[in-house]
Amino acid sequence: MRTVEYQFQINWGDTDAAGIVFYPNFYKWMDQASHHFFSVIGYPSSRLFVEEKIGLPLLEAQCKFYSPLFFDESVTIQTRIEEIKEKVFTLKHRFLREEQAVAEGYEIRAWAFLGGEKPKAHPIPEPIRQKMNDFKEFA
Repeated sequence: MRTVEYQFQINWGDTDAAGIVFYPNFYKWMDQASHHFFSVIGYPSSRLFVEEKIGLPLLEAQCKFYSPLFFDESVTIQTRIEEIKEKVFTLKHRFLREEQAVAEGYEIRAWAFLGGEKPKAHPIPEPIRQKMNDFKEFA
């Protein structure tokens, strides 16, 4: 199964006084990994917003923690598509410290037009859906 990898180093500001990552940062990093995913497949969020007024609003997120992360560790997030519906999709994220899985989470997002009075979900365009399917999890 193909994934997109997003790598980063944990900063001191991401941790508590003991140097352990504060849990909300996992949600911040899943958001960053999602936007990185779209950049890698050729549809950066910034371009979608500026050129087409498309946003990817978050509808739901969850994360399970298996092991703590610490200041100055290197982390890789593997991201893949779990499900694609007409206007909504699910991204699955796996956090790795070297080869060890330390957390897993998902985000459910909508494909939304932001140029109107209020955001409105729109069907995911076929060319983008095809690119996303390249990273779909097969059971």
